[in-house]
Amino acid sequence: MSFFDRLEARIDAVDSVVSVGLDPDPDRIPDHLRSADLPRWAFNRRIIDATHEHAAAYKPNAAFYEDADGWRALRETVAYASGKDVPVVLDAKRADIGNTARQYADLVDETGADAVTVNPYMGRDSLAPFLSRADTGVFVLCRTSNPGGADLQDLELASGEPVYERVAALADVYNEHGNVGLVVGATAPEELASVRDVVPDLPFLVPGTGAQGGDAEAAVEHGLAGGVGLVNSSRGIIFAGEDRGEAFAGAAGEAAKRLEKRLNQYR
Repeated sequence: MSFFDRLEARIDAVDSVVSVGLDPDPDRIPDHLRSADLPRWAFNRRIIDATHEHAAAYKPNAAFYEDADGWRALRETVAYASGKDVPVVLDAKRADIGNTARQYADLVDETGADAVTVNPYMGRDSLAPFLSRADTGVFVLCRTSNPGGADLQDLELASGEPVYERVAALADVYNEHGNVGLVVGATAPEELASVRDVVPDLPFLVPGTGAQGGDAEAAVEHGLAGGVGLVNSSRGIIFAGEDRGEAFAGAAGEAAKRLEKRLNQYR
């Protein structure tokens, strides 16, 4: 099965399009877990146990794992989520040329992740090692959820289209193996709608509905293609119980359930 076939099966199984971002900021991990061999893995395991019934996917951000113990924690996390039948999207935003791009793609394979986010700024050849892995999902950054995304992504080309719409159109061309989606933020609902007009059939990974306060209705209305897509919340779920001590995971489960219900209103 392709990544998006597996994702569709997971969405159907749990009736949810929630992606839980696993970004275990070491400064925010509860005190009682900091003495564990791998505190980030100990934290993630409890989050997964509490949220997997509501999760269509997990999205660990590579920035929180880029050290020796971090990569160990990431591999344990991916394996554990996979054991719960939940796909994992590695939010790595990688791309480069030649051997470097191949090394990045091999690194994704080593983690066991099912999909990866990539940066299209350097063009198709920089994404080729990711795109060629037909079983791996590839989410191309298109219109991101951060305010500064407009600095480049909204620039108008000579054709009259903004850069983010050209990226969407190119991603559609890159989708030879049916493994390409787009990252489009819920904090820019008008752009989300315009990207959907450009690419009716590509699934979106939509960040920004949690702590960033993005538009949940627009995320669902425009983020799903044939019912397939993901709406992500990271801090809004995993740190929902930051003030609850050892009960933090239960609060995360409650937050994931609330988001699931909120999104399902619009499906």
